[in-house]
Amino acid sequence: MRRVLVTGGAGFVGRHAVAALIARGFEVHAVGRTAPPGVHAFHPADLLDASQRRAAVRAAGASHLLHLAWVTEPGRYWHAPDNLDWTAASLELVRTFRETGGRRAVVAGTCAEYDWTALAPVSQRAATSERLDETAPCRPATLYGAAKDGLRRILASYAVTAGLSLSWGRLFYLYGPGETPGRLVGDAVRALLTGQRLATSEGRQRRDFLHVADAGAAFAALLTSGVEGPVNIGSGHAVSVRQILKGIGDLTGRPDLIDFGARPLSAAEPACIEADIRRLTDAVGFSPRYGLETGLAETVTAWRAALSNAASGP
Repeated sequence: MRRVLVTGGAGFVGRHAVAALIARGFEVHAVGRTAPPGVHAFHPADLLDASQRRAAVRAAGASHLLHLAWVTEPGRYWHAPDNLDWTAASLELVRTFRETGGRRAVVAGTCAEYDWTALAPVSQRAATSERLDETAPCRPATLYGAAKDGLRRILASYAVTAGLSLSWGRLFYLYGPGETPGRLVGDAVRALLTGQRLATSEGRQRRDFLHVADAGAAFAALLTSGVEGPVNIGSGHAVSVRQILKGIGDLTGRPDLIDFGARPLSAAEPACIEADIRRLTDAVGFSPRYGLETGLAETVTAWRAALSNAASGP
């Protein structure tokens, strides 16, 4: 049985990736502060502590690594100095993994690595999509994007010299049950289910949203595939924020609470951020399972149950 070490396994994407890896026959070891359900072994460690991190990697003795952990607090992670800490920790994590016999690593990247300034701005309301493929230029506009892009470049060079099989999964926009506050879909669902007004932009900008369960399954497929280099992880179909919020309004029965145009949107905001996922589907052999309608319905159902349980609790 192949053994994989997963960081961030208890997180939004991680718990779905763990389940998908187990389904694929991996012996899953997790490292971090919280043990994900279902793993074969858990190695408690603060990943930003070098001695704890090294001890956990050595104890796991894994042949595969899926590195998802990073600073992810919504609204903060874009420019948080913690990005520097995670870059340094990630470099050393992968090095230790390889030096202890690891052979294959997959690391989570972001669509924020790409040069969004090359995309048509929302003020032009571009009718055509400008899909981003893995060869598109990277010119991050945030510290988060720059940290991820820099990490990828260094690890790619290291992998060649160290004989490590390395792939980089570039995540686009995610949604699904269990989102932390500060993310579009989760905030909208909670607001409408609790009778709160939702102030938003006109919602003309189009974004590539992927259900989080598909994201986790895509990482498991990527790790298994042996494909190297960057691979976009998205749905391949951008939809307008307005369409998403209208869908949530209909599912919750409260479209009247959505105030489109109540919040400004920068004229320089890209009109469309959409993934070209041909490498994911053709080379990796993975296609998303959730359509937007099904995914939003499941998400609203899950939040309705969670809010009901919270209200009826002691």
